[in-house]
Amino acid sequence: MTADERAIRELIAAWISASRAGDLDTVLGLMTDDVVFMVPGTEPFGRAAFAAAAMKMKGTPFEGTGEVRELQVLGDWAFVRSYLEVAMTPPGGEAVRRKGWVLSILRKGGDGRWRIARDANLLAKA
Repeated sequence: MTADERAIRELIAAWISASRAGDLDTVLGLMTDDVVFMVPGTEPFGRAAFAAAAMKMKGTPFEGTGEVRELQVLGDWAFVRSYLEVAMTPPGGEAVRRKGWVLSILRKGGDGRWRIARDANLLAKA
């Protein structure tokens, strides 16, 4: 495994860990300023919309596991195809479970750190 592949796998693990902890600042630091997220049923959205949605979910317990199925590094760009399972439990509600495929495109910044630049999340209710 190359250093870049290891760094990308560590980024994915950090994303899941920070999400579990409700650490939005860390999650935001793992994405580019011009990040674009794509999820079924909604228009693509960026960093500000992601942060606003995350703030609404603050305090909601989150559990997630992911498995990288393919990782390719192409210079300062990389893509990761992974399978993800998540569960979020809103206050006073039942757990909402989703699972499915995610395709992420990452970009290596001038500081040498990898960040998510594009993310197509195809999770469906489990």
